[in-house]
Amino acid sequence: MTAEEVHTKSALADKVKEFLTQYKDPAGSFSYVEQIDQMVVKQTTYIVVDFNDLVSVPFIESKFRESADEILTAFRKAIFEMLKERNPEYAEKIEHDIRARIANFPGERSLRQINSDVITKMISVSGMVVRASEVKPLAKELTYKCLANHTSKFTLLDGMSLDKAVKCQESRCPHTNLAIVAEESRFIDFQIVRLQELPEDLPPGQLPHYVNVSMKQDLVDYARPGDRIVLTGIVRIEQERVSGVKQSESALYRLRMDGNNIEFIGGRGIKGTRRTEREEISPDEQKIIRTLSKNPDIYNRLIASFAPHIRGHELFKEAILLLIVGSTQRALSDGSKVRGDINVFLVGDPGTAKSEMLKFCARIAPRGLYTSGRGSTAAGLTAAVVRDASGIFMLEAGAVVLGDQGLVCIDEFDKMRPEDRSALHEVMEQQSASIAKGGIVATLNARTSILAAANPMFGKYDPFKNLTENVNLPIPLLTRFDLVFVVRDIPHEEKDRQIAQHILSQHGTSGTDTTSLIDVDILTKYLAYAKRNDPVLTKEAENKIMEFYLKMRSVEGEDKEKMITITPRQLEGLIRLSTARARLLLKNQVEEDDADRAIYLFNEMLKNAGIDVNTGKIDIGVLQGRPRSEVSKLATFMEILKSLEGEPQSPVLEQTFVDELVKSEKFNEEEARNYIRRMVRDATIYESKPGHYNTVR
Repeated sequence: MTAEEVHTKSALADKVKEFLTQYKDPAGSFSYVEQIDQMVVKQTTYIVVDFNDLVSVPFIESKFRESADEILTAFRKAIFEMLKERNPEYAEKIEHDIRARIANFPGERSLRQINSDVITKMISVSGMVVRASEVKPLAKELTYKCLANHTSKFTLLDGMSLDKAVKCQESRCPHTNLAIVAEESRFIDFQIVRLQELPEDLPPGQLPHYVNVSMKQDLVDYARPGDRIVLTGIVRIEQERVSGVKQSESALYRLRMDGNNIEFIGGRGIKGTRRTEREEISPDEQKIIRTLSKNPDIYNRLIASFAPHIRGHELFKEAILLLIVGSTQRALSDGSKVRGDINVFLVGDPGTAKSEMLKFCARIAPRGLYTSGRGSTAAGLTAAVVRDASGIFMLEAGAVVLGDQGLVCIDEFDKMRPEDRSALHEVMEQQSASIAKGGIVATLNARTSILAAANPMFGKYDPFKNLTENVNLPIPLLTRFDLVFVVRDIPHEEKDRQIAQHILSQHGTSGTDTTSLIDVDILTKYLAYAKRNDPVLTKEAENKIMEFYLKMRSVEGEDKEKMITITPRQLEGLIRLSTARARLLLKNQVEEDDADRAIYLFNEMLKNAGIDVNTGKIDIGVLQGRPRSEVSKLATFMEILKSLEGEPQSPVLEQTFVDELVKSEKFNEEEARNYIRRMVRDATIYESKPGHYNTVR
């Protein structure tokens, strides 16, 4: 380094120091001097510099665009000198770790705009964190000792490569066998994070772009998988291995970023406002939200503001709003937990706006993801085990882990492969995702609400068949949904006219009247604020839910044909729905009217999807496998077959069996023969010889 270069760097550091000591914020305080004073108190190694404050110093501002490394070095030197004047001991201790983090850096780019033009330049880029490696120590200064106890030091300035010590630095020392002295070496925390293009920024038909980011020191574990961030950093290059060419001779390089600062953006990907925390609502926004909550018609306004471009479906919209807000997870004294997240399932005819409601839900939720069942795998939903560049296995978060403390919308739920769908069983009840792959055994948090939609097996929903016969889903998974609704497309002159007028108005010049609706941005903030609320269940609400539960359990008398209309799982669901409504209205207590509304939603679900088509009565068994009428038929079927078999288990002629089933008045002849074929398929009975049947024992 020449004397001129040293002078230039020193002069630059002086300019930076002058700025830090003299800058006053709009309130009139020396904000950067205060930050440096707080470094000792908070035991931090950095200050945050707002790039907007550098407008007053064009020289420093332009230097960032010309040589970011040079200006960051000047900031480190200036901060160290200022800190040394205040606390020399602490300054000496953290000298090598001092850094300036740059916030609100302009010229934000997409990941697709990172190319060779920006190498060594500082840029700002938005994306979603999808992978984070384990934290590893990165050597900055290594101390070696030879057999003669001579000390040799090697310093890593930049990059990730270090020249190996092959010989003792002591003159005339012949020893080449050197050992690292860890206690005299200096290491920093290091982590590789993968940043992927935001879903809303992805062009149609394109694969998402990604970039690996080096996180050091205080930035380690700052952003976790699922976070939407704006990353400020410097673009670097790394030599890439090419097949058939030595790595040292390869001319191909890959781009990597050195992270300098992280700012979080909202769940909807609003990049206009950046924040330092994951969930941040300003005092002015809180005031607006509080004012809205006092409106006597706020509940109906919230429902009307959800997907206003979709006409009708108020019941389903209400259920989805309660799902977004959710309830609180309860930890019991024995260590077990009761889930607080609400799961909702929509099944129905094509063209009933199910997918649109799912997409709108993912867009306005404080933390929401949308995926399609056809393109989702078990690893993509939970977590995948991948090998990093160093050969170490690491976890890559899937949709439900990325959506932790948020929601995941899964469209075309019935199109998923059974083995992939089974990964959701644990997620939907235990709120976790357990994996055991590649020597990694882990249980990840998946405190996620599931909003799923599916089409009936035969195109349109058949009202003459029960729900489980219309949907190709396993029963254990279906029972994990708190609310199940059937969305049917039934012709109705007045409703059809209203829908047609609504759609036409959206394509017209006048548009749709939105004066009574809540702005989408405010709605997102409102829901995020409501999620923080933790209302307490009142005695009145408890009594209301208890009364309803006992009443439903005692319905239809005491005969063996008795219908089971509710189970303890639904009881927990009612508590979750009641709490969610109180949350949505920003109440401190779950009151009787909240319980009433939860009961109303549950009753509407039963009327909508819980009717046994064989009897016309409500039976929760429709949603949990077989209704009571079906169970009764199967019991009669097996009793008749066993009585015809007798003790020696003689083969029963099919016609004789059919005649006896018809005599029971529960079967007609066609139905009896269909039942026989079905039971053979299920291996409950078998054909012992042609046209003769026996039970499997």
